[in-house]
Amino acid sequence: MAVNKSHVVVGAVAGAAVAMAGMAGMSLRPSSWTGEGLGQLIKASTEPVVAATPGAPMSFADIFEKVSPAVVSIRVVSKVDVITTGQVPGLQGFPFELTPRGLVPRGGDGAPDQDARRAPKQMSSGSGFFVSSDGYIVTNNHVIENAEDIKVMLKDGTELKATLVGRDEGTDLAVIRVQGHDFPYVSFENKARPRVGDWVLAVGNPYDLGGTATAGIVSAYNRDIGEKFVDYIQIDAPINRGNSGGPTFDTYGRVIGVNTAIFSPSGGSVGIGFDIPADVAENVTKQLMGGHTITRGYIGATIQDLNEEMANSWGLGGRKGAVVAGLVPSGPAARAGVQPGDVIVSVNGHPVTSANELTREVAKVHAGDALHLEAFRDGKPRAADIVSGTRPSEAQLAQNGGLNGDDSGAGASPGGAHAAPAPQILGMSLAPINPAVRQEFNLGAAVHGLVVQEVKGTSDAGDKGLKRGDVIVRAGDREVATAGDISAAVGVWKKAGRTSIPLAVNRGGVTLFVPIKIG
Repeated sequence: MAVNKSHVVVGAVAGAAVAMAGMAGMSLRPSSWTGEGLGQLIKASTEPVVAATPGAPMSFADIFEKVSPAVVSIRVVSKVDVITTGQVPGLQGFPFELTPRGLVPRGGDGAPDQDARRAPKQMSSGSGFFVSSDGYIVTNNHVIENAEDIKVMLKDGTELKATLVGRDEGTDLAVIRVQGHDFPYVSFENKARPRVGDWVLAVGNPYDLGGTATAGIVSAYNRDIGEKFVDYIQIDAPINRGNSGGPTFDTYGRVIGVNTAIFSPSGGSVGIGFDIPADVAENVTKQLMGGHTITRGYIGATIQDLNEEMANSWGLGGRKGAVVAGLVPSGPAARAGVQPGDVIVSVNGHPVTSANELTREVAKVHAGDALHLEAFRDGKPRAADIVSGTRPSEAQLAQNGGLNGDDSGAGASPGGAHAAPAPQILGMSLAPINPAVRQEFNLGAAVHGLVVQEVKGTSDAGDKGLKRGDVIVRAGDREVATAGDISAAVGVWKKAGRTSIPLAVNRGGVTLFVPIKIG
């Protein structure tokens, strides 16, 4: 089962066909289709079995009539991201070239027709809604990303050209604008939000069928589907391809969320949809409408969830939090004395139970703001006061393995060309890092520790996925450079009565803690 952005999932029409096919194979008695039997069926279907719940609408027609003029269909023309390599690998010298249009003949000079090189266009659709009378429209970033042309279709069929005002990749929100005035618009509701189980109405443009209403309930709040900056609302009102960027309303016609993703094993709606909450959407939208670039707080650390085994290995059984796995040299957290292995449990008084929650709390502040962190180190409480930096873009972070650091300037570890591997420790053969090892495993100059040469398949390290080329940089509360360092750390952990020791493992430039059983 996978989480999909709702604009890229496949149609639910196929599901209807499957259902019909299943019905065709059913064994029905001839009497089931007599006039008498059909009459009874119709009669039964027109008599309500259960009375409507008090407060539930008997119909959503009045709500839809009120809000639907503010909901728009969005049609986008964008470039297809195609990487053209020129020659088909292994077929160099043949008289054709691979282009976005396929295989095309080469000319006399060996170059393809210039018309064949033109990048293909892609047409897609989504939803949006007016949030002001002067033409500002909220939608999803993934609806208009890479757009060359954006058109907006109003409920009455009027088509208007739209321009991009601003977008935020982190929350998948964007604002576009059409020229004009006196547009009908709707408002965000971020205070009196509906309860789990309350009715909601989604309006949008599924499968390019504009002006479509679907109803359901709020299924849950604070859903974490892997995105860093949003705790999603889960709803069961069907949303499908083309609903992306559309609003979900409460029974008063107020926007409580922006449709953005679905959970689906089939690609179609299965009644599990996710909305960006109104408070997040309104905050980002106002900044974009004001011409601002969205900035977020930053402490310069890679973090991971504190799982049960890791918590026990640090003597923090029952605790939830986020583990600091790595630090940007001279970054905000490093300057404040934060260390790898610290377990952060609150930010500015707000409890932290996961890595994503820590990221969201830090992201709420601006550069220069103060962050007070409560943490544990070696099982003992500590505090740190950090002056926030500005979070780099997601592309910049990806280029640096999740850190905005600099791997240059650090010297290689001393040692001979072929250092002998250490005896097996915790089911692994480990060797110190020397220039030859660094080159063999393509290790950055800033990576120090012990490289894994071999992992015993039946060991806990093998079960946890450690493999040749991984680098152990810390064991427990200490950095390691020799096998003796790890042995000493294991001894301390054993003496403390712990059954696992957390190892900081660097793989591909990213460091994460892995608890390994002591045995």
